[in-house]
Amino acid sequence: MRKDDSPETIAAGSRVTPLILTFNEEANLQRTLRALAWANEVVIVDSGSMDKTLEIAGSFSNVRVVDRPFDSHGRQWEFGVRNTAIATEYVMALDADMEVPAELVVELDRRFLPGAFVGGVVGFEMVYEKRTLAGGIYPAQLRIFRRDAVLVSQRGHTQAFQIDGPTYSFKARIRHEDRKPFSRWIVAQLKYAHLELERIESSAQVSWRDRLRQLGLMPLVVGTLSYMRAGGPLLGRASLRYALERTVFECLLGLQLIERSEEHTSELQSLTNL
Repeated sequence: MRKDDSPETIAAGSRVTPLILTFNEEANLQRTLRALAWANEVVIVDSGSMDKTLEIAGSFSNVRVVDRPFDSHGRQWEFGVRNTAIATEYVMALDADMEVPAELVVELDRRFLPGAFVGGVVGFEMVYEKRTLAGGIYPAQLRIFRRDAVLVSQRGHTQAFQIDGPTYSFKARIRHEDRKPFSRWIVAQLKYAHLELERIESSAQVSWRDRLRQLGLMPLVVGTLSYMRAGGPLLGRASLRYALERTVFECLLGLQLIERSEEHTSELQSLTNL
């Protein structure tokens, strides 16, 4: 990186507004906001945080907080994009545990904005046990987009951003490291698994991934794949924890699918006995 390419000299700050959703994110938020000093304004949509989230947000002069009760990720992001008085052409959608490295900001300024792209797809650098994983199963996502051109929807347990137009693929990756306690994580996974269950049941077509889930095989597939992509034994506990987390989620979803299948079977038997 050249000396004049530091985040402090980046012009993108006047054209891109980082947007973050928060709820009790004191374990992560300071790192995330510190890496966004280049932005003229950062908008946070908070859904009733009771820890030090708002105190941390208030300590950054370029941060503006808007309150909205949470109902779903899709509607929360839709509100953030459309109804928070963001003035810039582009929005950068971030979770509270995502750090934007200086290299990505320079790429944003030097490659993305001059190219008149409608959106940008960014990959993730996963960090566990303070170690960067070799890889993961978390796909690159559309995280930067023109505010007037994005369609926001809910797909399973999380939001989906869609655009129609030229898309740029960033070489630099966002650093993803969640430091919230395990108790928070497991509660969230239970909710996410239930939302994925509803998505699967309402889908007109079943993907091969969801078919593996219905067969109860997905935990084995995901656990093995996650462990190897993360770095396997070379990264020790970091890759093991990543694989275990991915496996636990698939187990929670698989168990709910089994329970729902048993409920449907019991209902059919009751109807047959009438």
